[in-house]
Amino acid sequence: MIGRVLGAMLVLLAACGTPSNPVEGPAVASAPSVDCPFPESGFDCDFQRRFSAAQAYVDGRPGVTALVVRDREQGLLWRNEHSGTMIWTASTIKLAMAADLLARDRAEEITLTPADRAAIGAMLFDSDDKAATTLWMRFSGEDHTVFNKRFPRIGLISLRPQAGFGRVYPYWGFQKTTAEDLDRLLTHVLAESAPADRAYLVERMRAVASNQRWGVWDAGPAARPGAKNGWADEAGGWVMNSIGFVGPAERYTVVILNDLRGEGGYDEGRQTTSEAARLLFGGRF
Repeated sequence: MIGRVLGAMLVLLAACGTPSNPVEGPAVASAPSVDCPFPESGFDCDFQRRFSAAQAYVDGRPGVTALVVRDREQGLLWRNEHSGTMIWTASTIKLAMAADLLARDRAEEITLTPADRAAIGAMLFDSDDKAATTLWMRFSGEDHTVFNKRFPRIGLISLRPQAGFGRVYPYWGFQKTTAEDLDRLLTHVLAESAPADRAYLVERMRAVASNQRWGVWDAGPAARPGAKNGWADEAGGWVMNSIGFVGPAERYTVVILNDLRGEGGYDEGRQTTSEAARLLFGGRF
């Protein structure tokens, strides 16, 4: 009897310690163990428990929260059931604008002036709306569609402009996308941008203003987080979004989108995104 019990324990430990192949669907095992609830994700048991804790937490919070975590080094992905839900981007789209503008300038399709570069910096530092609007009007073309036509090439394949406040053309402030799209955007920035552009964006995301230091930022200083956050009271209620990276060499990317759906506001959303990040990464590094 003792031998059989010890044998069973060894099998369980082996299962927790051996990563499986990464999957591109919701990482929910058919028969998860208590210790390793998402074995199909390929992440280690500690991360699997963190995913479970974060999911349980956001399930009890106002609205719905989309979560995506990627291990870029191992090629692993975990995402929850809301990762494909269309949610207002709020200011997270400013990271996409910055990445696209830098790429266009490098390809000599446009010429960024010192004022344009200062506006990009302001968008990333304290999410300056005026700077974003100035850049959108200057570089989105006469019909204001240029950004939206280019966004799929940097990962935003589901992004759609939304009508609002009398505007009949695409505008940065009225767009919806998915957490999966924003995960692809982060991968593009970190893995596909020109080295100098990547370095600039990473440095800017790590050096944001105090009003941006929540959400992914709550992974903790040891994680060396970088973030682009966005918040707005949109049609349907507040959204509080945080996307970014944590860990050595920006190993992990994370997307946390909280669509409150009228069940709360800024304070509730900020608490949700920040606690989710803490549950996912706090103390890991």
